[in-house]
Amino acid sequence: MSSNTLVQQILGQLAGDGLSNISRRIGADEKATGSALSTVLPLLITALAKNSSEPAGASSLHKALQKDHDGSILEDLGGFLSNPQAANGTGILGHILGGRQQTVTRSLSKGTGLDGEQVAQLLQIAAPLVMGLLGRQLQKKGLDSDTLTTFLGGQQKKEQKADPGLAGALGTLLDADKDGSAVDDVVDIVGKMLSRR
Repeated sequence: MSSNTLVQQILGQLAGDGLSNISRRIGADEKATGSALSTVLPLLITALAKNSSEPAGASSLHKALQKDHDGSILEDLGGFLSNPQAANGTGILGHILGGRQQTVTRSLSKGTGLDGEQVAQLLQIAAPLVMGLLGRQLQKKGLDSDTLTTFLGGQQKKEQKADPGLAGALGTLLDADKDGSAVDDVVDIVGKMLSRR
């Protein structure tokens, strides 16, 4: 299982009850929720890889993982999903996406068919899961801030290899500071990708 990407590991942990719990919580059907998650998770990994490519970003992420994200959230998924607000997904997203959060939410909403509120909820649930799994990797592999950067870069490359079109679209979306043609292009790509799943 360790050879799987972080995204595959999280989706594997959510298979079955986890996914149905999330779909009920955000008020969407299971298929749409699963498709949206398969876009949201790579997006968060890509954003974390971008943030940690700067030394200050890597150091900040490393400290946050050591202090608040030991992976225990993954041991009690049912407990987390019954009260996801307790994990402060909103705060985590503020650090991961910063000022891009509204643009990302709006674009994913157009691309996935979920409304903005559903996408926002999904992001708030996904972010603590990604951080929890990263925290577990930090402990298991003994990562410092430099090797954390390398690890996240490797994960991003795996995602690009698995789905080059989607990975490229998500990278463009994260680089877009304002609404514009680049974001519209991304929405089209994401929408086409999801319609095939």
